[in-house]
Amino acid sequence: MNNKFTKFKLSDEILKSIEGLGYDKPSEVQEKVIPEILLNKDVIVKSQTGSGKTAAFGIPLCEKVDWDENSPQVLVLTPTRELAVQVSEDISNIGRFKRIKAVSVFGKEPISEQERKLKQKTHMVVGTPGRVLDLIDRGSFNISKIKYFVIDEADEMLNMGFIGQVEGVIRRIPKKKTTMLFSATIPEEVKVLCEKYMDRPVDISIKNQKLITDNIEHNLYYVDYADKLENLNKILLFEKPETAVIFGKTKETVDEVFEYLNSKGYSVNKIHGGLLQKERLNTMESFRQGDFRVLVATDVASRGIDIEGITHVINYDLPVEKEAYVHRIGRTGRAGAEGKAISFCMNEKDKLLKDIEEYIGFRIPVSNIPINELVSNESIQLLKCKPKRKKDKSMVINTNITKVYLNGGKKKKIRPGDIVGAICKIEGINSDDIGIIDVQDSVSYVDILNGKGKKVIEELNNMTIKGKKLSVEKARNK
Repeated sequence: MNNKFTKFKLSDEILKSIEGLGYDKPSEVQEKVIPEILLNKDVIVKSQTGSGKTAAFGIPLCEKVDWDENSPQVLVLTPTRELAVQVSEDISNIGRFKRIKAVSVFGKEPISEQERKLKQKTHMVVGTPGRVLDLIDRGSFNISKIKYFVIDEADEMLNMGFIGQVEGVIRRIPKKKTTMLFSATIPEEVKVLCEKYMDRPVDISIKNQKLITDNIEHNLYYVDYADKLENLNKILLFEKPETAVIFGKTKETVDEVFEYLNSKGYSVNKIHGGLLQKERLNTMESFRQGDFRVLVATDVASRGIDIEGITHVINYDLPVEKEAYVHRIGRTGRAGAEGKAISFCMNEKDKLLKDIEEYIGFRIPVSNIPINELVSNESIQLLKCKPKRKKDKSMVINTNITKVYLNGGKKKKIRPGDIVGAICKIEGINSDDIGIIDVQDSVSYVDILNGKGKKVIEELNNMTIKGKKLSVEKARNK
C-alpha cells in the first residue's frame, strides 16, 4: 500500500476509508498532531483554516474509539452549527468502516430529536457549546465515558462570546481525559484556558505559514455606495466565476444582494443567521454539491465552508474584524488551487481597509471596475447556469454501502439487537457487514456494508423480526 498514512500504524478500517476519501499524504498539521493524539497527549495546535486539521484529530480519534462502548467517548465543540455538521460528517466518513456513529447537536433545532439520537449507541458528539451544556444539564447526554475532548476554532469561540460556556462544559465532563485545542490564533484568554485545564500540553504551531497562501490573487475596487450592486454585476460578468461566495456585513445586505442577483436570473442562493436552521443546512449542502454558482453570505458562513472549487470570494462589505478577512478569503485557494479575493470599499482612507492591510502585511492592489460595453451573452448565460457538479468526497467510500429502511421501530418493541440478529441469520452475512443502526419510533435505518445491501433487503422481506413481518427497502435520502 502506497499510502503515507500507514506509518501511523492505523487499523485497516481507518486506512481503507481515508484512502477512499483521497487522503494519501498527511498535511503538515496531520503529520505533527496524529502521533501525539495516538499517545493520548494534550495538544494546543495553532493552525489556520484549510490546513486539514479536522482529519488531524478525526483520524486518531476514530482509531482510539472503542466500538463496543455505547456511550459517547469523544466530545468536539465548534463555534457554529455549520461547522458542527461538517465535522461530524467528516468524522463519520473517516470512521465509516469502523462503523463510528457521530451525532451533531446545536441550537435552533428541536432538542427532542437530538435527545433521541443520544439515547442510541453514539461514539462521538460534535456540537455548539450552548446546546451541549443544555443536553448535559437535562441528563440527556451521558458524559461519564468522555475520554477525548476537542475545542475547535477556539479563537472564534472567544470572538463569539462562548468561552464561558466552553468552561461550563469542561467543568462538567470527566477530569481524566485527553484535551485538544485547535485555533488559527492563540489570544491571551485562550492561553489562560489552556493553562487552567490542560495537562502538560504539547504545543504544535504550524510554522512558516503566511496568513494567506500565495495562490490567492487579491483585488480592491473603490466604489460608491449608490453604484455598488451595479458594480458587483460588472465584476461577476467580467470574472465569470466557476463558484463564488459574496460576503455582506448584515443579513439585510445579504437579502438585498441576493434579490438583485436573483432578479437577473443568476444561479444564486443566500445564507445568514436569520434563516431557519434547516434552510441554512440545506443551502450549504446544495452549495457543496454544486446546485448553484453564487452564495451570498454573512460571516456566519465564513467558518466551516470547506467546499471544493470555490474560485472567487467577493467582500461586498469589508469585514469589521481584520481576522475575518483571512477567514473569508480562506474559502478559496484551498488544497493548492488558485483563487481570487475581490474587495469593495469607498476609498483608501477606509479604516477597516487599513487594519486589514496592516494585519495581512501588504497593500491590496487597486483595480478599475471593468467597462463591460459589450457584455457577452456567454457571460450572462454562465452566471445563469449551475457550476460543474462537485465531487462528493464520501461517494467513493459509500459506493458499497446501502442504507436500508424498515417500517418498524420502538413502538413495535424493536431494538438494534433484534435487527442485527435477523440480518446475521442470512447466509453469507455477518456482523462485520452491518454498519450504523438508527431505530426511531416507527421506522429504522441500517447501513449494510461490503455491497451486500441488495441481498439483505431481499432476505429480510421474507423473514420476521421479533415475530413481526416488516416492509424493507432501500432508503431514500433522508
